Amino acid sequence: MLLRSFHSSSKQIIRQASTNRKSINEFFSQHLSFPFLQYKEHLHVARGEGQFIYDTNGKRYLDFFAGIVTVGVGHCHPRLIEAATKQMKKYWHLSTYYLQDSVRDYAENLLEHFQDDKHLSVCLFVNSGSEANDLALHLAKEYTKQSEVITLRNSYHGVIQSTLCLTNIAGFKRSYLTGSRVAMTPDPYRGIWGGQYCRDSPIQTTRSCNCQKDHCQASDRYVEQLEQILDYEVPKKKVAGMFIESIQGYGGSVQYPKNYVKKATELVQQNGGLYIADEVQSGFGRTGTHFWGYQGHGAKPDIVVMAKAIANGFPFAAVVTRPEIAKTVGNYFNTYGGNPIGCAVASAVLDVIKEEKLQENSLRVGTHLLEKLAKLRDQLPNVIGDVRGKGLFIGVEMVTDKESRKPYPIEKMNAILNRCRDNGLLLGKGGNFGNVFRIKPPMCITIEDADFALNVLEDAIRKEL
Repeated sequence: MLLRSFHSSSKQIIRQASTNRKSINEFFSQHLSFPFLQYKEHLHVARGEGQFIYDTNGKRYLDFFAGIVTVGVGHCHPRLIEAATKQMKKYWHLSTYYLQDSVRDYAENLLEHFQDDKHLSVCLFVNSGSEANDLALHLAKEYTKQSEVITLRNSYHGVIQSTLCLTNIAGFKRSYLTGSRVAMTPDPYRGIWGGQYCRDSPIQTTRSCNCQKDHCQASDRYVEQLEQILDYEVPKKKVAGMFIESIQGYGGSVQYPKNYVKKATELVQQNGGLYIADEVQSGFGRTGTHFWGYQGHGAKPDIVVMAKAIANGFPFAAVVTRPEIAKTVGNYFNTYGGNPIGCAVASAVLDVIKEEKLQENSLRVGTHLLEKLAKLRDQLPNVIGDVRGKGLFIGVEMVTDKESRKPYPIEKMNAILNRCRDNGLLLGKGGNFGNVFRIKPPMCITIEDADFALNVLEDAIRKEL
């Protein structure tokens, strides 16, 4: 009798708790800080598979943002699940105080992708892109014994305190933090110099310029501006290094004039600084032509930073550098860096990219999508200002007028995003003015997926005209 009464009262308590439970919208707004919830009616995700995610009502969406350029080989890839599960049955975590096969195996696998840059032969593992850039900053300053660092306007290198000093997008700046020396963004579309012959891309901006197909004068002008920073703003032209995203990510998928990265980084290196290649978004075959974005620039980095697609969303990141630079790290330690599950998943990612030819797919499908988007840019009057990118690293910049290049209003950008979502397509948004659609889907998408996305985006834009 007492036991029956206990069960009865327990069920009543459970029913009452269920009735009083806050909705997920209420809970997020009251107890969690997520300022970037994307949609007017928030998307409640239930599961993911390949290039698709499904909401709690079972509706399917084509994911063209891939967890912010992170789900490189597709959601819930069976090879990655198998690798994680196999390692979890052995042990989850030990830290790098101990020798582990998983750490060695992944480091060997990763370094195979630096055969053209064999001086880059030491791996340091951390948990995120911000941590990796923080460590790269630490290494550069320790190795050079200099404090000055150069970054580009419109750059994004993370949001922990040290990397906020490297990030140059207005919404992330903090008045209490001193920043780096900031060079102009060498942007052929929105910058002072550049135009239709400047980018290493299947699609050029329609803006005219004085460059020739075989020589980009805009690149020279931007390098001269960088040299002025060295001449006027730093002691004896000595710097610790220069951070460059191979293509700017959050800043709006901005591509630089041809040869800029090579010339700029050589200038910095000649003055004692290191070139830190930020491959957090552009690495692992996403640009199609190369495995690492910096390779497309013909540049030689001293430090390479990678995260996001490295383990397809599992918290994992790495810094690869020269042995003599790595030695300066001193007593740096990261408890979870080199987590064995992360290493196992990251190794499986490299295998999947190779076996499923995802880099090649990025080039083929990405070029198709870029060409179709460029045609749409030319068809729609005064709304698509620029289409740019390589592989499946694509940006579509929206404007109110193609001549003035005035940024498209944020409320209209949001309206287009919500229409696309209603019709089964998820996109990202970025740029300093929030007027660039960021198209970075899983690298497993098909031509049919690309055409579907294009049709949905075109319909959403036309309804906003």
